[in-house]
Parts: sequence; C-alpha cells; structure tokens
Amino acid sequence: MTRPPSMEGWWREASGSLLKCRAGGVRALWIVGLCLSVAACGSTTGTLFHGPVDAVAPAPQAQTAPPDRSEQIGSGPARVALIVPLTQASGPSVVGTSLRNAAELAYLEAGGNDVTLLVKDDHSNPDSAREAAQAGLSEGAELIIGPLFASSVREVGKVARGAGKPVIAFSTDTSTAGQGLYLLSFLIENYVDRIVDFAASKGKKSIAALIPENDYGRVAETEFQQAAARNNIRVMSIEHYEPRTMAEATQKIAALHDQIDSLFIPEQADAMQALSQALTAAGLNGKQVQILGTGLWNDARVLKLPALQEAWFAAPENGGFNAFADRYRAKYHTDPTRIATLAYDAVSLAAALAHTQGSQRYSQNVLTNRSGFNGADGIFRFRPDGTNERGLSVLQINNGAAVPISPAPHSFSSTASAT
Repeated sequence: MTRPPSMEGWWREASGSLLKCRAGGVRALWIVGLCLSVAACGSTTGTLFHGPVDAVAPAPQAQTAPPDRSEQIGSGPARVALIVPLTQASGPSVVGTSLRNAAELAYLEAGGNDVTLLVKDDHSNPDSAREAAQAGLSEGAELIIGPLFASSVREVGKVARGAGKPVIAFSTDTSTAGQGLYLLSFLIENYVDRIVDFAASKGKKSIAALIPENDYGRVAETEFQQAAARNNIRVMSIEHYEPRTMAEATQKIAALHDQIDSLFIPEQADAMQALSQALTAAGLNGKQVQILGTGLWNDARVLKLPALQEAWFAAPENGGFNAFADRYRAKYHTDPTRIATLAYDAVSLAAALAHTQGSQRYSQNVLTNRSGFNGADGIFRFRPDGTNERGLSVLQINNGAAVPISPAPHSFSSTASAT
C-alpha cells in the first residue's frame, strides 16, 4: 500500500503500536498501516437502534438567556470543542447527557492527556449552537465535535468554515455535509447500499419497494434506485404509502406475484407492526419473497414480527456497542443512548490523532484517509464531501433474533462477502 508522504510520521510512530487504556479494563488502540482503531475490544450480542436522529429535534422556541453549561475535561495541548444538547426547553436532555458522558469515557480510556475537551451546551437550538461554536473557537479549539441536529450543524458549519476549522457532526442529514464538515452519523445511504449489494450477490434480479411518505423514505428511495441500477437489478414497482394507504400499497406489491424475488422496505421500527399486519394480509412474507430493510429494524419490536421472519437488513455488528455500553454502565450507572457511540468514537479519534499526528492532526488529508478508522460500531471513513462510509454486516431475522449472515468488513481494502 502506498502511503501519502504527509503520513510518514504517523506510520513510523503508530505502526504496530498498542496503547493500553484506563477505565473499564484493558482496551486496545491499534494503528495498523493507516487504519486507526478507536474502538474497544469485546463481542457480545444485543439489540441496536439506529434512528434518524434529526427526527427528534425539538421545535424552535423562544429562548431566554440559558445558564452556561460549559465545562472542561482534560488539559492536553489539542483543544477540541464538544457541542451537545445538554438541555432543551423542557429541561435536561437525556441524549445530550449521554453524548457528553460518552465523550468523557473516551477521554478517560485514551490512556494519555493529549486533548482538552471544551464542553458546550447548544440548548437544542441553532442560535445557541452558533454561540457555542464561537465560544469554543475563541478558547482555541482546533476541531469541533457535534452538534446533533441538522439546523444546529448548519450554523456551526458557518462559524467553523470562517475560522478554517473542521467539524465532526452527528446529523443524519447529508445536506449539512461538505468539505471540512464531516458526518459521523449512521447514514441511510450506507444501509441501502449494503443491503442491495448483498441481495445482488445472492442472485436477486427483480425487486419492488414499499416507500413511506416521509423524509427517511425519500432519501432511502433515491439511494435504492441508484444501488439497484448499479447492480443491474430490475425495479418492477415502487409503491409509496401513508398510514391510511399502507394496506392498498402492499396489495399492489402482492399482485406482482412471481415477477419479483425481493422487496425493499425502508420503514422505521414504530411503523413496522402495522406494516407486518399489512404484509400478512396480502400474503407476503419471507418465504414468498426476500424482504429487505435497514438498520432501523435492529429493534426487539421488529425482530418478533411474523411477516419479517427470514428478512435481511444491514446494520453495524452488535459486539462493539455492547462492550461500550457495559463500560458506560459501570461508570455512569445508567444505559447509554444508542447514538452515544458517535461522541465516543469522535473523541477517541481526536485523542488518537493528537497523539500521533502533531500539527497536521485535524487536517483534511488526515481526516479523509482512505484506510479509515475502526470505531465502536466498526470501520468508518470520511469522504471528501463530508459524508461517511461504514462497514456494515447483514443480519437475518430468525425466531425473533438478528443472526449475522454476512460479516462487516474489517478494512476498506476488503469487502464483506456472503458466508
């Protein structure tokens, strides 16, 4: 593998190195070649949920001057602003607190004092997010991690671009991404690409789709059509539905009979019970047609639905998150929210780059390294356009459990093939 010249210092120092970390036992941080691991070791099983985080953004409200919730974690030379919604209009935010705690846990487990985290509360609104970014930069931040909601990400991006500083944000809205503004979130596009590519590898040639009339469905549909075309899969029908038209749309798909060998349904967990009933009423299940979904299905409510037994969906492998959650519970005596790994991985990455990369630690060349990084949810890398690519597994729903049938790749030089 040819290494970029600017990465030579990283290669010499990091190749084959093992950093053992505090808190929660021994944790390995490997950098092999140019692939940097920011994840804990360990493997367990469990249920995941990867919802579109922007869907939970609170409605804008008039804000009085909120109390300052800033704090500083660590005292290392690399200063990093962490912008999270610690509070919202109704009071403290469970999600924001979980993100903050995960960031602290990453710092404690990094095994050194390479960064200073400047924790800022954006109060779940874009104006406060902009002010938080300005405050962080005025305190010397070289990198901004967060915020969560798309409207806040846009405001922070404007401030960061003006100062020439990069951002690693948590929104799932890819329209917020751009050069220097990278999304670490679980993107719909990655789920769709992985499951359609896998279906093609299993010989699926003719597909239909049931698409919900919402933002998630629209994004998924666009990516689905591109993935099907790339794999030479014929799209026989796309039926859009709202809750009141779900049964009718499902019947139209059922009328295709043996014209299709697979059915793609990018629906969220909350709506899947009603959709399962509609599928059953139409005579559709995993025995008649291969049903395909996204990571939103890795939810106990979905796994037990009769019509979805033998369905396939793409998701990160469970072990990394569960190992992280065990350590989180041991320290904070509560469960982390599912997206807490985003803050954990971002801070782990920031600390590792500060330890190995010197003055170039948060440059575009380093952050968009094509070999990528290995986080709590597996490998990921940032594209120059600010979106990300993740290594995902494919799971099959069997008797109420999600069983891996195609593992996630361990590097971007390989692919996850069917096993």
